[in-house]
Amino acid sequence: MAAKTLMIQGCTSDAGKSALVTGICRVLYRRGRRVAPFKPQNMALNSAVTEDGGEIGRAQAVQAQACNLSPHTDMNPVLLKPNTDVGAQVIVHGRVIGNMDARRYHEYKPQALSAVLASHARLAAGYEVVVVEGAGSPAEINLRDNDIANMGFAEAVDCPVLLVADIDRGGVFAHLVGTLELLSASEQARVIGFVINRFRGDIALLQPGLDWLEQRTGKPVIGVLPYLHDLHLEAEDGLGQKMFGAATEQAPLRVIVPQLPRISNHTDFDPLRLHPNVDLRFVAAGEVVPPADLIILPGSKNVRGDLAWLRANGWEQEILRHLRYGGRLIGICGGFQMLGQRIHDPLGLEGEAGESAGIALLDMETELKQEKQLRRVSGTLALADAPVRGYEIHAGVSAGPALLCPAAQLEGGNDGAISADGHILGTYVHGLFDRREACDALLRWAGLEASAMLDYEALREAGIERMADAVERHLDWSKLEAFFA
Repeated sequence: MAAKTLMIQGCTSDAGKSALVTGICRVLYRRGRRVAPFKPQNMALNSAVTEDGGEIGRAQAVQAQACNLSPHTDMNPVLLKPNTDVGAQVIVHGRVIGNMDARRYHEYKPQALSAVLASHARLAAGYEVVVVEGAGSPAEINLRDNDIANMGFAEAVDCPVLLVADIDRGGVFAHLVGTLELLSASEQARVIGFVINRFRGDIALLQPGLDWLEQRTGKPVIGVLPYLHDLHLEAEDGLGQKMFGAATEQAPLRVIVPQLPRISNHTDFDPLRLHPNVDLRFVAAGEVVPPADLIILPGSKNVRGDLAWLRANGWEQEILRHLRYGGRLIGICGGFQMLGQRIHDPLGLEGEAGESAGIALLDMETELKQEKQLRRVSGTLALADAPVRGYEIHAGVSAGPALLCPAAQLEGGNDGAISADGHILGTYVHGLFDRREACDALLRWAGLEASAMLDYEALREAGIERMADAVERHLDWSKLEAFFA
């Protein structure tokens, strides 16, 4: 018997689709259902490596955790990773098929739909319930032709849809009614109800609006989710406001990260952002680079382009000055590549073909290769023999004498480099700070004498549980269970 499929679509980006899918998945798992997450098409620079050696959006990895599953490429068969303002790397079933601009990708969508439907069919054959996350809004008129991310998918597999809107943005009733009005008659018919997200205040004051909405549309309000302060679920993409100002200026260790135009996997920094002894700040273009104990160069989807941005914004000189005064520096993935002598992209994988001079702090060079390196890794940090676990996602292959002093010993071989003076560390490992032991060792190396222990892995699980508690309490499960039966 094929699985039941329920799709969550949003009136806008960041309406709460990812979090709602995560919560529903965990509730169903608690109730003993074999449930899997699915997102037909994702556009995100936060990604994860799957058990079958592919790459999917980070949000689907979190949703897999909610289902107590290992992430699999079928959970997100099409992933778009923007590397310029007009183009993106296209990943299908976990593997790169090339770079495309918007027009070329639009022409490719019928083929992408075949991949999407094949993945959904495999999940539907293996699970009782598939909970699907849409992308952006289903009412984007210019994107409706050949749509595979929202109603195009729902129509193809004939599944019902819950429509979610964020009341904290304002205009929630206009969002819901307007979105519904812009759908075709068959699409409107498959919307089984509404969920209002991030509500603050007295629900009794909202009730007249809910009554009007149900009368106006003929659709039930399935639930109103409260605003969950300080909820932590790893972000699908983008540096939202919640990424800033989480720590206090009194925190003893100051860490800064340049907000690169094509920053990738910024979830690497969540353990630091949430750490009580760390003041983590992302520094945007045009902002003064503040004093810090530790600078971290993050991953990038366009390393040479982001390196040029660093130079244009004065970061190279600031980094050199920081090191002269005894500061510490970490480069992660693309940030690690920037620390070498040169970066070569002969195939134009991330932009125009060519090469760029690196910051020349580590004696190595990097060449971008067609075959992307995708693997989960575990091992120990060279700094303190602390266990580290994470994943690698990179096209660059680095070589040079600097690698003879590795940053970590991994099961598959050595990783990264540590400078001769011990002040610079480079690594390809994403998730570097996720393990408590590794995080503590790195923070001690950076100058934090005494650290309050932060178990980030437990915190991530607690966020999933908290979201599920809210979903279980505030959604009308009598209506949902009738669908899942």
